Amino acid sequence: MEHDRNRHSQYMHSALQSAKQGEGFVEPNPMVGCVIVRRQQIIAKGYHTRFGQAHAEVEAIRNAAAASSDLRDATLYVTLEPCSHHGKTPPCVDAILQTGIRRVVTAMRDPNPQVNGKGIDILRNAGIEVIEDVLQDEARRLNAPYLTLLQKKRPYILCKWSMTLDGKLASRTYHSAWISSEASRQVVQHLRSRMDAVMVGSATARHDNPLLTVRLTDAQRQYQRNPLRIVLDSQALICLESQLVQTAREHKTLIVTGYDVRQEYTYQERIEKLRQAGCEVYPLPQENPQDRLLALLAELGKRQITNLLVEGGGQLFGSLFDLGLIDEVHSFIAPKLVGGAKAVPVFGGRGVAEMPLAAILESPVIQNIGDDVYIHGRIVKQAQELSIAG
Repeated sequence: MEHDRNRHSQYMHSALQSAKQGEGFVEPNPMVGCVIVRRQQIIAKGYHTRFGQAHAEVEAIRNAAAASSDLRDATLYVTLEPCSHHGKTPPCVDAILQTGIRRVVTAMRDPNPQVNGKGIDILRNAGIEVIEDVLQDEARRLNAPYLTLLQKKRPYILCKWSMTLDGKLASRTYHSAWISSEASRQVVQHLRSRMDAVMVGSATARHDNPLLTVRLTDAQRQYQRNPLRIVLDSQALICLESQLVQTAREHKTLIVTGYDVRQEYTYQERIEKLRQAGCEVYPLPQENPQDRLLALLAELGKRQITNLLVEGGGQLFGSLFDLGLIDEVHSFIAPKLVGGAKAVPVFGGRGVAEMPLAAILESPVIQNIGDDVYIHGRIVKQAQELSIAG
């Protein structure tokens, strides 16, 4: 029995590796991988390549057919329960039932209410053996963004920053170009390329004048896509000559404001100019900045934004931290010191009162990128998250 479990884990690991290839292309769908095994040999692989395209099981079955492989009595390993409903594509369980496959091994059930055990039941009722929960923890980690959107009704939030060794985002004059190395900035480009949206606060937009697009080399261009750019700017004071506004017709840009659009003539005038420049302006009248942030995340959830990369600044990081909303961090630490009590710290906000309350990263990855140290990982312990559903 232990031998069978190890064998199942081996093949499921291969399916999980295949699933990762869809990262950045399948959202808001989950990443799913599949391998088909017959006589202890992998005869076909497949993964969900892009939103709206065939699912992993169908891809694997097609690849097996292209290789003229016999699927009778084969075992199909898939990282997520096969779907049982018509969506962008037909149900995967129908494709499986037509093949002669006699066993299906899954990593986890799909909590989507349209599935959630229905696919498993259909397979079992058809006489197919189903083995569940093989490498379930790994599968849940892989699809944490999908699960966050589905269950918490908000995007999976990643925070990225570059800082000096003494923990500063910028000097006392707000100068920050460039803290990190060119090699680190290329890593950021890859990270940004798989995001649905990237967000900054008004201070970062004002002082850094960022472009927030993906700029990969020609060899990497096939993986390039530009996320929705979001600026939290309660008074709509972003400069009309900024890179974000000037490129708004080319790259989708959302300016989130805090004033009620019925107030103040000059405010309405700024809103109109931003819209004329191609920006979408989304007013949130909540007076409390935390309430405004929660309302925005709920709206992004409704828009099916799965991965949200927050790139600054310190006040925005601090607000997300205090609300318990940060899921993953990516920190680039440069061997530089700027000093100064008025230099910009990484996190504003209130923070925790005692060290036992500090957030903890799960198995953080620590790498050297040029002269910088890159630390990234998921947060497994943090302050209680406030609900944004409703």
